[in-house]
This record gives sequence, C-alpha cells and structure tokens, in this order.
Amino acid sequence: MTISPKRSFWLHRDPLVLASGSETRRKLLQTCGIPFEAIAPTIDERAVEKPMVDAGANAADVALGLARAKARDVSRAFSGRIVLGSDQTLSLGTERFSKPVDRAAAVKQLGALAGKTHSLYTAAALMLDGAAIFETIDTARLSMRDLSIPFIDRYLDLCGSSALSSVGGYQVEGMGVHLFGKIDGDFSTIMGLPLMPILAFFRRGGYILS
Repeated sequence: MTISPKRSFWLHRDPLVLASGSETRRKLLQTCGIPFEAIAPTIDERAVEKPMVDAGANAADVALGLARAKARDVSRAFSGRIVLGSDQTLSLGTERFSKPVDRAAAVKQLGALAGKTHSLYTAAALMLDGAAIFETIDTARLSMRDLSIPFIDRYLDLCGSSALSSVGGYQVEGMGVHLFGKIDGDFSTIMGLPLMPILAFFRRGGYILS
C-alpha cells in the first residue's frame, strides 16, 4: 500500500512487507499510516506448530514460532526489506484453541469458552534478510458471558463464515462483541497485530518519526 510521506510518520526508504493474507492486519497498518506490501506466506501452519506442541510449547510460544515462520518465509523473497509476521493463539487454561473448521466446531468452542476468561496471545516478528530484528508477544484477557444454545445459534447465523476465520470463533469488532462481559487488553492485540510494541520499536530504530 502506497501512502504519501506527508500523510505518514514513516521514514524508511522502503515500505514494510506484511507477511499475511489477513484483511484485519492490513486495515490496522493502513489506519496508522504505515506503507506496506502484503504477501501471504506459503507455510503449512499446522506442520510448523506440531513439533512445537509435541515439545511442550505453550500457546504464547506457538504464536511466536508461527510469527517467525511467516516472516522468515516471505523474507527470502525480499532482500534488504523489513518483513513483519504475526500470529495469534487462544488458550483456556492449558487447552489451546485454533480456528474452528466448521459450524459444529464453532458451537463446541463457544460452549467451552462461555462463562470463562481466556487468553489471547498475539505475537509479532520483524525480520531483515531472514534474521530477527525484533520480536514481541502481547496478551489480552477476555471474559465471555454465559451463552445459551439459542444465542450461539443466532450468533453463528448472523456471522456466517466469518466465525470460522479467527481463533475462538469470534471477531470482537463485529457481532462477536455480544459474547463478552469484559475485555482487558490492547485493541490491536485482540485484532491480531500488537501495534504498540511494534510502533515503539520503529520509533527507537528511526523507522518512524518520534
């Protein structure tokens, strides 16, 4: 995405490269005026996370490992460019959740999360020529209301396939906000990109005006 220097704080000679196909992450960068190119990584996320899970990695570690893998994959094709990878995982105690594969899985996930507080771990990795120059993990805590089966059914009717596009089966920027009684955490972190620590790194490094 090209943004005029007069409408941005970005100082680096090249736009950022976003290693993601996520529309939400693109919108977050657009909103804060960071010029970027979006390139979806080609990794098999489940294949990347399996050895981490088998080795006992927690949800936060898995999120960071996936963010690294995405950034590293795209970085190979962008010599000399800063590449941003990000990923998000959800845990309820020791149980980790992924995107529901279908409506039945979404019903099961929402039923398991209802009436409880879970954690969202959102990780980001910045790479230059395949080497990490910055990594971060931010956490949000979300308390879901007790949900009736009729409510869950209506919610999924209203959301359609979008309920399957994020961990936990919800998007708080839309109908998903009705699921919650309390949310603690930075909004961008909940949306899937921890902007505050990323922007702080860019300021320290002179990539954006401070």
